[in-house]
Amino acid sequence: MAKTPRVGEQAPDFELPGTAGTFRLSEHRGERVVLLFYPGDRTVVCTKQFCSYRDRAEDFASLGATVVGISAQDVQSHEDFIAKNSLTVPLLADTDKKVAKAYGAFSPRLGTKRAAIVIDEQGVVRHRHDHLLGLDYQSVDDLKTALDALPAPTPG
Repeated sequence: MAKTPRVGEQAPDFELPGTAGTFRLSEHRGERVVLLFYPGDRTVVCTKQFCSYRDRAEDFASLGATVVGISAQDVQSHEDFIAKNSLTVPLLADTDKKVAKAYGAFSPRLGTKRAAIVIDEQGVVRHRHDHLLGLDYQSVDDLKTALDALPAPTPG
């Protein structure tokens, strides 16, 4: 299994299909990126999590980061989940679970685990929150606090 990237380590690059097209992490250098790993579409806590982001769309938009959700369901499942709940966060299909494993957000018994990982403009992990049981999630305020704690980007 790949080493879990710790805070201060380079985030592993990946490419996944998603509801807004193909997402490749390295194409987002120069941006802050939040990866939201979650167990599954149409589950109670995951629905509550992504609906909370939808309900605070203005606050969410002000985070100043590219935010994507990642779970093991396919793109069609994600599209149905978004349509049913009018969700606003693009969702990526990690059907072989390689990305969850590379980021230490996978358990052989439970599958994809809930985790929030903040990556800075240089592709370095600056914050991670791994949920032990997956019964709670990072709120918009939690994500804002994590992003606000990052140093200001240095001009290139």
